[in-house]
Amino acid sequence: MSTPTLRDVAVAAGVHAATASRALNPATRGLVNTETARRVIRAAESLGYRPNPIARGLKTAKSGTIGVLIPDLTNPLFPPILRGIERTLEAAGYSALVVNTDNDQIREQGLVDSLLSRQVEGLIVATARIDHPLLVQLHQQGVVMVMVNRRPDGVDAPAVAPDDPAGVYLAVQHLTALGHRRIAHLGGPETTSTGVARARAFRAAIRDHGADEDPALTATCASWSEEAGADALRGLLDAGTDFTAIVAGNDLIALGCYDVFAERDIACPERMSVVGFNDMPFLDKLRPPLTTVGIPNQDIGAEAARMLLELLAQPHRPPLSVQFPLKLVVRGSTAPPPA
Repeated sequence: MSTPTLRDVAVAAGVHAATASRALNPATRGLVNTETARRVIRAAESLGYRPNPIARGLKTAKSGTIGVLIPDLTNPLFPPILRGIERTLEAAGYSALVVNTDNDQIREQGLVDSLLSRQVEGLIVATARIDHPLLVQLHQQGVVMVMVNRRPDGVDAPAVAPDDPAGVYLAVQHLTALGHRRIAHLGGPETTSTGVARARAFRAAIRDHGADEDPALTATCASWSEEAGADALRGLLDAGTDFTAIVAGNDLIALGCYDVFAERDIACPERMSVVGFNDMPFLDKLRPPLTTVGIPNQDIGAEAARMLLELLAQPHRPPLSVQFPLKLVVRGSTAPPPA
């Protein structure tokens, strides 16, 4: 198969080659209609076109690199987001420098300093805590940033995220339709905007569907992990809290529930139903397969990259936020409550 050329991209996008060239170059993208530029970038992605970053760098004195901050590369949420980011950046002649912060603020500061010293042209940030002084500082310094998946306080930067409240609503709606009234929520860390947003959405959905509003039914996990989910569920069970279903803050927390089900001989879904969040790979291989809220993570990553490229081309454009619609993926971990 021959290597795709700029002319191939132009034909696929239905534009002149000069227009395609301007659309794929961040320095000139502002000269092209936004929708046309997006069409050209998508055509380049689909064809696998790769501009020559070295030649472009010699002409523009740009590094052609974008820094991507990820809090935990072992979390299955992030690889598909990264794939979407890289695919879109590569089509525009950019490379991604990915760093893993391990949710450590000191490590994160050092990695950001390293990225900026390498003259990255912007940052895509998925590490946003609610209180995140470093990002506030970077934003005030004029560093071009796009938030993905989460958004901290005090940073008025573009953001791309799933519609978490709608996703939680779908989970609660599904469980109440099955007949559950005592539904527990194992929420993510309260230091993250995602954890707070999903917990708030859970309380609203419980009220809307007439289920029991009982503070004893909510527990906050120390991290977005299987171990933290198991610890939180053990705490609810040891306290004698009565419930028949669980909405987990994410799929890893839901996996922690499976561990406790096995420990305590709790049949799922006959005695206890559980819904996860994210639809990470291989959930259909569990026993029972996990019902979860599906997130288009690769699309979210691609949109974050497009948004950053547009921001580089038009630095003074107002910050935009994009929310992606979600869907409920019903599998075998949910059923009517025991009689």
